[in-house]
Amino acid sequence: MTTTAPVHPVDEVPPVRQLAAFGLQHVLAMYAGAVAVPLIVGSAMKLSPADLAYLITADLLVCGIATLIQCIGFWRFGVRLPIMQGCTFAAVSPMVLIGTTGGGLPAIYGSVIVAGLAIVLLAPVFGRLLRFFPPLVTGTVILIIGLSLLPVAGNWAAGGVGSPEFGEPKNLALAGFVLLVVLGVQRFAPGFLSRIAVLTGIVVGLAVAVPFGFTDFDGIGDADWLGISTPFHFGAPTFEFSAIVSMLVVALVTMTETTGDLIAVGEMTDRKVEPRSLADGLRADGLSTVLGGVFNTFPYTAYAQNVGLVGMTRVRSRWVVATAGGILVLLGLLPKLGAIVAAIPAPVLGGAGLVMFGTVAASGLRTLAQVDFKGNNNLTVVAVSVAMGMLPVGVPTIYEKFPDWFQTVMNSGISAGCLTAIVLNLLFNHLPAKAGSAEAGPEAGGLAGGGVEEGVDKSREEAV
Repeated sequence: MTTTAPVHPVDEVPPVRQLAAFGLQHVLAMYAGAVAVPLIVGSAMKLSPADLAYLITADLLVCGIATLIQCIGFWRFGVRLPIMQGCTFAAVSPMVLIGTTGGGLPAIYGSVIVAGLAIVLLAPVFGRLLRFFPPLVTGTVILIIGLSLLPVAGNWAAGGVGSPEFGEPKNLALAGFVLLVVLGVQRFAPGFLSRIAVLTGIVVGLAVAVPFGFTDFDGIGDADWLGISTPFHFGAPTFEFSAIVSMLVVALVTMTETTGDLIAVGEMTDRKVEPRSLADGLRADGLSTVLGGVFNTFPYTAYAQNVGLVGMTRVRSRWVVATAGGILVLLGLLPKLGAIVAAIPAPVLGGAGLVMFGTVAASGLRTLAQVDFKGNNNLTVVAVSVAMGMLPVGVPTIYEKFPDWFQTVMNSGISAGCLTAIVLNLLFNHLPAKAGSAEAGPEAGGLAGGGVEEGVDKSREEAV
């Protein structure tokens, strides 16, 4: 008799009912972040409400297509892991600058297309850098991702940045209620229901929010039933040198962030990311970014909030997130559905976000638990990297006197912390130690032989 090989949890296809529920949960987790980028950029450029609505529907459509490419994949595009794609916040400041200094949307889209092509070309190079991401670096990066997202959840819980009722006790009370519902469902509900604890918390929170006046459904009536994004709706792209340079810097930042997210999901799903699959995932980012420039939207990257949802629910199927991508495509084609989702109050999302983003940080700690901190400088690597990652989160204006390219890199806590962790790991664990120093011996936690990189080529577990 022949036996079929067991299917990896990443490749399992749950029943349709579960696919729909799990997929919707992922959409709700990332929706606010997904629409924030076109709202910020469009508002800064003083676009009309109709153009803003067009930007949002185009963004949702390409978010869905990008997610499908990443999860399902074709040829050498797509990491084939449960990764949700959305517009990167790293590009917001450069795009606002490009759009408001005379270039307009055509200059933005020209630079986005070039950046996407650059990511596709650079993907194999980044893939070969995976050996410099041992658990010491990956655990630190995952921890920084989670910590840097927590202020986002806090702002949601308080009512959303810019809300006239920001910080009102009723907002925090609603967020706290949703948090308690999520925790209660996860702890006491039976199997399937416990895995959609975030979705349940959002639905219950929305049901409570309606009678207390938290919701505004006026936008639903104004939204169109059908909306189709056409290529170059705002005009043919223009290619300005300064805009392209700034967007190429953004491309390097998003590649660094995506690398951290892909490694994190690989850890959570027990399917380690290898150099080839990392390059495939980054190549999908590049293709999605090119599509963004063509279909009137912006650069794309993996969304860390959904990484936390994978870790929290322990649902590892990539087909769940592919279903979420399909839902986003529908929301992009049916603006009225998108308006319904947009009516969910920020405090409801904040209560759920606290659990999800905290889960990302806890996953980083779990990875760091594999690292030996005795008789070496690994604790210093973690400490300084977390500090550098948290600086722009705690003090957002700390680098405002620096050049634009520097701000683009260092204002992202994720990229700042990731780059610091890589450099310090190279400094302490890869370079030859001084003769007679404590690090010179093979027991120091660095590489045996004081810089011989034989340990780097081992699996990450063996290299610790």
